[in-house]
Amino acid sequence: MVNVMPPSQRRTALAMLAQVAWAGPALASRLLPQRPPDPVRVHVPVDFGAHPDQRIEWWYLTGWLADPAQPWQPLYGIQLTFFRSRTEVRANHPSAFAATQLVMAHAALSDVRAGRLVHDQRIARANLGQAVARVGDTEMRLRDWSLRREAVPGKTAEEASVYRIDLGRSTLAERIELIASTTSPILRQGLGGWSRKGPDPSHASLYYSQPQLTVQARLRRDGRDLMLTGRAWMDHEWSDSLLPPEAVGWDWIGINRFNGDALTAFRLRRHNRQAVGQDPADATLWTGGSLRQPSADVWYEPTSTSGHAFRHEEADVLRWTPLRHWTSPSTQARYPVEWKVERGRTEYTVRALFDAQELDSRASTGTVYWEGLSELLDADGRQRLGLGYLEMTGYAQPLTLR
Repeated sequence: MVNVMPPSQRRTALAMLAQVAWAGPALASRLLPQRPPDPVRVHVPVDFGAHPDQRIEWWYLTGWLADPAQPWQPLYGIQLTFFRSRTEVRANHPSAFAATQLVMAHAALSDVRAGRLVHDQRIARANLGQAVARVGDTEMRLRDWSLRREAVPGKTAEEASVYRIDLGRSTLAERIELIASTTSPILRQGLGGWSRKGPDPSHASLYYSQPQLTVQARLRRDGRDLMLTGRAWMDHEWSDSLLPPEAVGWDWIGINRFNGDALTAFRLRRHNRQAVGQDPADATLWTGGSLRQPSADVWYEPTSTSGHAFRHEEADVLRWTPLRHWTSPSTQARYPVEWKVERGRTEYTVRALFDAQELDSRASTGTVYWEGLSELLDADGRQRLGLGYLEMTGYAQPLTLR
């Protein structure tokens, strides 16, 4: 579809969404339709950058790294997430030290052969030179960690991008450098980038993905450089009111299939006595997802039952069934590390490559969650169809987004 909304109208629409989010569900039901107008969508390249008027935002890159001679046999999983958070301090505060915006980052490396995850985290206010969240295009910096988008000569921002990631010395390695290149246009999740997150339409985000990124990486560990290749997935999402109050957390997968497809699936879990640490079927509050095929544009419509849409109205349309659990020795959180995920007659198995991939980020974002390299298998659990990341939040404690 062609975008027909001028930037001024789009800003007005986003301002209305933000206003509704703070006003509450009663006002939301009067002002917001059940389906937003189609032109409310993600614009590039401007939306590649930060949205400091929104409360929470993240740029999230995950993938696998392998020996170039065996590109489908991962040696490492890699995760890098930059967060930007608007605080309660007013934007025009006169003090240069006022923390109006915070930038946080998580990085993790999953060593598949060793079955071990190492991670690091950082946080800084955005106005003292230690952290940058650029408006207008992707450029995130937090001390010596950085994520930056570069244009591709002869291609539009819609068509192609190159991302350069540099992680200076950390607990992960002495240095990690990645170049991730797009292989397809951006994938707008939801209705043109408007991704609903619950029964009340005021709980939504603007959200796009860039799956099937090709990766060239240099990993320096123990004084030795490893030159690796791989595939990655990048998400960028921002919102003023992301989670319904009854939500305790979510389960999410972003899978790069070997045939070129990109599979997204998520569910939000409701806040009840059993939802933390367990997984009863009635914990599902909301589900969603998308499937992009390399030969066709993604089509996603919450009120549709055809095409490649995942319908939102009935929680059992996209079903998540835990098959096996792992209990963290440090937090005692019990995570489903193997799932059956069903959509209609299509059934997948999602299985962690190893169990111990929990991240304790209480020193930055205040959360504990499971984030790990996983495989997508057929319904019988025998044939590997793809690789990607499984994310599970709210199992150690209810999720609170700063």
